[in-house]
Amino acid sequence: MRKIPVHDLKGKTVKQISVPAVFDTPIRPDIIKKAVVALQSHRIQPQGRDPMAGKRTTAIGRGTGLHLARIPRVKGSGYSRAGQGAFAPGTVGGRQAHPPKAEKRIKKRLNEKEKTLAITSAIAATADKDTVASRGHAVAEVKEFPVVVSDKLQTLDKAVQVKTTLEGLGVWPDVLRVKNSRRIRAGRGSSRGRKMKQAVGPLIIVSEDKGIGKAARNHPGLDVVTVGQLNVESLAPGAHPGRLTVWVESAIKSLEKIFA
Repeated sequence: MRKIPVHDLKGKTVKQISVPAVFDTPIRPDIIKKAVVALQSHRIQPQGRDPMAGKRTTAIGRGTGLHLARIPRVKGSGYSRAGQGAFAPGTVGGRQAHPPKAEKRIKKRLNEKEKTLAITSAIAATADKDTVASRGHAVAEVKEFPVVVSDKLQTLDKAVQVKTTLEGLGVWPDVLRVKNSRRIRAGRGSSRGRKMKQAVGPLIIVSEDKGIGKAARNHPGLDVVTVGQLNVESLAPGAHPGRLTVWVESAIKSLEKIFA
């Protein structure tokens, strides 16, 4: 079984541990994308239209023999109401032909075996340097994948401590890449609470958050999740596998129990 080094907070190797078998899973981008799309579909809010929209009118056609167009006209006034009738979609001012319906099935479902394969495949992709580099992450200074750190990482409570640790691991250049990628979004979204756009940065996976979550949130693009909350979208944002990931030792050991 292949061995991987465990680093301390300064980036020095302190010991070797065995790589869990989950990292030998074949990388399946198709299954990963299917799982991410299914996960995103659960956040979509159903919407629909009033069944009577565009039909509340007194307009009715007068038929033939009056030397008038047979267009619907409002009773009492004679003014035409093009498309205001119940059977006139697609005309000026008319109702929609096939409006959205609230009862439409939006949530996509996934088989249990597909769910398991998707997340194990996404985990395996974090240990492949070529896959991680293909996502655009700065990995030139990272020596070996997967990146494993001692459990002291999850007890850090200062942003500067997280920065120092990531510098020792060679991961900090990827955080700088995210900082340099920040820009103002074009269009109306900039005035609707989503002004900035930025790249996706490294992911830190811990077994228990003892302060690292608060310490890391000041660095753009850097996310922290516990191994119990792990999902496909956090490992493969945008359905692209191979996110630069830092594991703590206890989290990577718990994978053997989770995916036994």
